[in-house]
Amino acid sequence: MAKLVLFGTQKMAQIAHFHFTHDSPHEVVAFTVDRSHLSEERFLGLPVVPFEDVQDVYPPGEYKLFIAVGYTKLNSTRADRYIQAKAKGYKLVSYLCSRASHWGDTKIGENCFILENQVIQPFVSIGDNVVLWSGNHFGHDVVIGDHVWVSSHVVVSGDVEIGERSFIGVNVTIGDGVKIGRECIIGAGALMMTDAEDREVYVPRSTEKYRLDSHRFEMMMEMARRQK
Repeated sequence: MAKLVLFGTQKMAQIAHFHFTHDSPHEVVAFTVDRSHLSEERFLGLPVVPFEDVQDVYPPGEYKLFIAVGYTKLNSTRADRYIQAKAKGYKLVSYLCSRASHWGDTKIGENCFILENQVIQPFVSIGDNVVLWSGNHFGHDVVIGDHVWVSSHVVVSGDVEIGERSFIGVNVTIGDGVKIGRECIIGAGALMMTDAEDREVYVPRSTEKYRLDSHRFEMMMEMARRQK
């Protein structure tokens, strides 16, 4: 068990605090943020200290760190704080939900946050500082680069590679052997059957609004039922 300091005081930090508290051997003892964002001395009943001074109050020889930051600026904010925490000498812990399904051979880097209902097949490799939100499928031999964010209900087929700092939206499907480059954005609902080069963006067209409102639509459906 480690005494753990979480970087952040926003929603991601609250969620991380919940999971580490209820489903890990670690004890969250404090939070830290950049001094310029320090607006409160306590969060969730625990002290908040400036990140610039965290090593003096919670030295890396006695405490570990977790960077609880979202995917803003294409994961670069979380990546920067991860690198800075390493430079301060901290070991960063990962969270793997007890309700995730895997074979025990999954390679998982530091500062990963892997939520419930994952299906992780054999020979999967997950880099550092990766977030896998709930309910995803990862086929055999998938390689996920550092600082990646994968949203919920994503299907990743076998032999797929996802490049560093990429963002994968909700309900994305990635076919067998597809390679997603670095810093890509794959929007919600995309079907990726061919490779994506570095920094490419794929945004499927949204469902169009129907021409009738809900009342008129229901009237039309009722008329159709009567005609049968």
